[in-house]
Amino acid sequence: MTSTTTRAAGLPAEHRHRLMRTAREVSFDAGTRLFEEGRRADRFWIIRTGTVTLDLHVPGRRAAVIQSLGPGELVGWSWHFPPYTWHLGAEAMSPVRAWEFDADAVRAMCAQDAEFGRAIAVWVGNVVADRLHASRIRLLDLYAPYGSGSLI
Repeated sequence: MTSTTTRAAGLPAEHRHRLMRTAREVSFDAGTRLFEEGRRADRFWIIRTGTVTLDLHVPGRRAAVIQSLGPGELVGWSWHFPPYTWHLGAEAMSPVRAWEFDADAVRAMCAQDAEFGRAIAVWVGNVVADRLHASRIRLLDLYAPYGSGSLI
């Protein structure tokens, strides 16, 4: 988990509190699909407890698990960028409790308050960068002849 991708580290307190006022508590059983790649991204979550995996559709193969997310992490960033469709899939790997947010409502809040919108954009941008890096490393590990080449 990268600190800039968590709710606490990713947003200044004022904006975090404002965002959290729109949250609703939800739970998912292990094995529940939160979303599928290519479908409409109309909400997002911050994990309270449990683990969610992100996966990538690989034609002719099982979906490749790209990253596991835990407490405090944002699940879903595709809601923030047109055309608002999921770029990955997500599944609860254990029972999950989370805060759920309506994407339309949060985008409207961003449009009404430029400072809030910038804070959300920076936070989501950091998450996208983290996910891109994780995806690259994982795909190299899965498909490159010598893995990621990491010495660690």
